[in-house]
Amino acid sequence: MKNIMMTTALCLTMATSAFAAGHSSSFLDYTVSSNDLLASELLGMRVFSAEADVDVSANMVAAAQAEWDDIGEINELILSRDGTVVAVIIGVGGFLGMGEKDVAVGMDQISIMREADDANDIFLVVKSSSDALEAAPTFEGRMAMDAKTDLVGSTERDMFTAPKVERDGYAMMVRTDLTAEMLTGARVYSINDEDIGEIHSLLVDDTGTIDRAIIDVGGFLGMGEKQVAVTFDELTILRQDGGDDVQVYIDATQAALEAQPTYEK
Repeated sequence: MKNIMMTTALCLTMATSAFAAGHSSSFLDYTVSSNDLLASELLGMRVFSAEADVDVSANMVAAAQAEWDDIGEINELILSRDGTVVAVIIGVGGFLGMGEKDVAVGMDQISIMREADDANDIFLVVKSSSDALEAAPTFEGRMAMDAKTDLVGSTERDMFTAPKVERDGYAMMVRTDLTAEMLTGARVYSINDEDIGEIHSLLVDDTGTIDRAIIDVGGFLGMGEKQVAVTFDELTILRQDGGDDVQVYIDATQAALEAQPTYEK
């Protein structure tokens, strides 16, 4: 028994040493150089477009950016599983975030320029025109991917029936007249006018049509809420005559909604 215990202890010691050696080799004794860029520095950095070729081998002269167009800023970096930057997401156009759209460009399409008089003064330049960037495909992001994934892998459940509801001063709306701005944040009621939640967000199908609504059910001040996805065939939506107030009705109680499968992004 002693020999067995000694052998086991020796094996554990060797395994632990091998584990430590293998994991310690994963760490780098790395010092940031003047040529390195941190992701935190890139995010939010302004991006310029130049229609002429940019000589990245030479530092730019002072105020050279005056000849370029300020097209936007970096909103996101997308990395592959091996850590390679596969796309840079630039918010193009707009004012204070309004009317802006995201476009994806390859990291190899961005030239990193340093000012001759100040090496710490960095400018990001793409060879393009403002018009070409405005016409570029819009990057939809993970939200669109999540919506498509959810549509494909949605959980089977018993559906509710849209209730017949009439309220003074309100008219029923059809789906084609609905917008995300109109519905997001709208209160959701049972047919007995019990306030059971609010519309958190909307999902769209492959054609871009609003397909389902995500309802925040229950909770208090955002705490303890549960998200449930329902189709628009289960909802009756009323809008105030001549006003902006929107009320959403479903033939379910709060308890019945909370018993539905939780929407997972």
